Amino acid sequence: MNEQKDLDFLIRKDGQTFAGIHLLIDFYQASNLTDKNLIEEALESAASAVNAKKIDICVHKFSQNHGVSGVITLAESHISIHTWPEIFFAAIDVFTCGKCKPHSCIDILKNYLEPSRIEIVERYRGLIA
Repeated sequence: MNEQKDLDFLIRKDGQTFAGIHLLIDFYQASNLTDKNLIEEALESAASAVNAKKIDICVHKFSQNHGVSGVITLAESHISIHTWPEIFFAAIDVFTCGKCKPHSCIDILKNYLEPSRIEIVERYRGLIA
């Protein structure tokens, strides 16, 4: 597929071409998991850190001391978060394409949510060639 050479949003790694990179990030023993404004700020900062263009953001605070869910839609895909303060856990997805550097937001998010342990799974999505 010669036309792929002009598709600068694709990811190339080890001789293969993909639609994007998806990080699945789990934060354990995290803090600030009920703070809607802080979560929104964290998503905005994460998008900036990966060098992505924000399209829209939606953050929802569940009742009382329950968690927050949010997603920032990017021209290059999205970053989402779901928090469970009852178990001090946050699940974060960072899916990007193009020249974005998804790993660049990890330290930013750590500063906001202060986890004692993190686990990261990296997946290359949409094998093209």
